[in-house]
Amino acid sequence: MAQEKTVTLRTLRRMKKEGERIAMVTAYDYPSARLAEEAGTDIILVGDSLGMVVLGYDSTVPVTLEEMLHHTKAVTRGARRPLVVTDLPFLTAHLSKDDVLRAAGRLMQEGGARAVKIEGGEEVLSAVRSCVAAGIPVMAHIGLTPQSVHQLGGYLIQGRELESARRLIHEAKQLEEAGAFAVVLECVPEELAESIAQTVSIPVIGIGAGRGCDGQVLVYHDLLQYGAGSSPSFVKVFSQTGQSALSGLQSYVEEVRSGAFPSEEHVFPLKSGVLERLYGEGGDKDAGG
Repeated sequence: MAQEKTVTLRTLRRMKKEGERIAMVTAYDYPSARLAEEAGTDIILVGDSLGMVVLGYDSTVPVTLEEMLHHTKAVTRGARRPLVVTDLPFLTAHLSKDDVLRAAGRLMQEGGARAVKIEGGEEVLSAVRSCVAAGIPVMAHIGLTPQSVHQLGGYLIQGRELESARRLIHEAKQLEEAGAFAVVLECVPEELAESIAQTVSIPVIGIGAGRGCDGQVLVYHDLLQYGAGSSPSFVKVFSQTGQSALSGLQSYVEEVRSGAFPSEEHVFPLKSGVLERLYGEGGDKDAGG
């Protein structure tokens, strides 16, 4: 089937209905966005995970709205077809209605995002409703929510017990009713994720949630092993980009130190006679002017 020129919410609804899997990937800058688009990605998430994989923070908590804006602008300059979704950073969804709308509005108006992602369940329903009512598409995110990592006690699998599984199903339904166009399920058992995907009519995008979801999302740097270090067990490594980059950098350093680079093919000679005229015939080019 031919790809639509631009992925829209309508595209995603059709894909869910027709059983066509949705490919979503994070991207944080212009070149990664261009590569993700060229690869045929349906959704690009400018995730606040950039705090850890790009900015070197130990969690997503320190990431600011200005940082999200900066990276969103870069991504939207590099991608045209995919739906670009940007995370509302830590605490933003729990502020006043005006503050939530102001932040989400900036990500769309200034950043160029076409939707925002809000982490949380029942506690963020009012923020989801406010954004949707204002014409701002919202992708939900439940299960393991990295912005709440300190409250959760770490990066732990969610929904393994009966009560927590029921809560996740209930929250997915609530978020759909609030107007979310899709929901990310992170680190939940496969059977539960499949049940949720069958229960709601909106696309369910899994990350560490098994094979029964309507689509999958992975972090760019994880799936390419690009400076990511160790990856979670649910990540499949599709390319050893980081090792290739390291090898190239090491070769560069060695050649600079040995004098092998730059070689004849990498330099620009003066036109014939210019050197003589520059210093004067018989003059000393090291004597100064």
